[in-house]
Amino acid sequence: MTSKATTLTPQRAKRAQFALLLTFFMQGFITISPLPRIPEFIALLHINFTVWGLITGFSVAGALIPLAFTNQLINRLGTTPIIRLSVLLLVLCLIAQPLTNNPWIFFAIYSTQAFALSAFNIALNAQSVMFQKKLGKVILGGLHGAWSIGAALSSAFTGAIAKIVSLQSQMLFVPLVGLVVLLWACTQMLQPSEDGHAFERPDKANKIGLLKTPRYLLLLVAGLIAGMFPELVVMDWSAVYSKTILHLDKNQAALPYTLFVMAMIAGRFSVAKLANGRHLSRVSQAGGLFGAAAMALAIAGSSILAPSNNQLALSVLCVFFVVAGFGIASMVPSYYSAAGHITGMTTAQALSRMSLINSTLIIGFKFAMGALADGIGLSLAFVFPIALFAAAGVISGLVASRAEKIQARKAV
Repeated sequence: MTSKATTLTPQRAKRAQFALLLTFFMQGFITISPLPRIPEFIALLHINFTVWGLITGFSVAGALIPLAFTNQLINRLGTTPIIRLSVLLLVLCLIAQPLTNNPWIFFAIYSTQAFALSAFNIALNAQSVMFQKKLGKVILGGLHGAWSIGAALSSAFTGAIAKIVSLQSQMLFVPLVGLVVLLWACTQMLQPSEDGHAFERPDKANKIGLLKTPRYLLLLVAGLIAGMFPELVVMDWSAVYSKTILHLDKNQAALPYTLFVMAMIAGRFSVAKLANGRHLSRVSQAGGLFGAAAMALAIAGSSILAPSNNQLALSVLCVFFVVAGFGIASMVPSYYSAAGHITGMTTAQALSRMSLINSTLIIGFKFAMGALADGIGLSLAFVFPIALFAAAGVISGLVASRAEKIQARKAV
């Protein structure tokens, strides 16, 4: 399956890459903007950690719906129209979130947001993988690094204004600014005649049922969720951990996640250099093992120190979160890159299948995290994502070994 779409000039390629960088950046900025206010959402809805875990977990079911048709729409319409429509729906959902104190209505909004974000991510990552193939070099690390920059700046900015700007005002202003920027970026990224998905011959690709999903793709799914879930846990629970375990105010509560994401930024922009001369999965193998150890030290150290000195506890948490953030940086780029080389499946088809299984499992994982936080305490509940983090490193090693063997056979 090769791309026969329009050849890109160097100038056109630069414009498209800038648009993708800007899109990833702004996606990170607007989707992370509610993070420092999560304790306020919990209070607004009058719910406990278990219910919050249920809402954030089962709302992922909304992400499953686009997986049934987004691949076909991409092959028919291209990626940009899907990105544009999903952005509009995503922004509307973000604006609507703080306008209700009814958990059921909030759940419906959150589920719709997951629907929009799922379609958006499939289309955006499908275009990014195809663009990477056209350029013949690794760019996914930089693109996901741009997302991390947006997320870090958003966390720092919204954490800083939390005491002076109402939740409703923030959730109106930030998404609207994002909407304007993202719609402009859509005009500059690869258009349907350029992105190459129509030329992957989806009509001749194998129609592989869910139960016949290739075992290698299932291995990638396992690694993806194991490497992605710790990041989601830090996103969902770091502010809550800082407030309830370390007893910090709203401004300081956002700091651990901000530093975690800043470390991911450095890591993701270093991916291409780190992968020079070695398989990208070797980088994520080391990152998973060292990152898991760092996260374990972050939680254990800060929770022990918190009763006597919460500022020292915050320092310990932040230092080790930086190491964990650097370690997790290559996880998503490495597994997404591997998904672009599944025999018999188009890029969008492989990514959709990965997202389908990944999103289904995340429902249970997020509920489990909330239940563990209520049942055994939030500090001990972090053992779950830490174990997955280490598992992601082990799976990355298996992926790298397989790829290196294939490359060695081709070289003979």
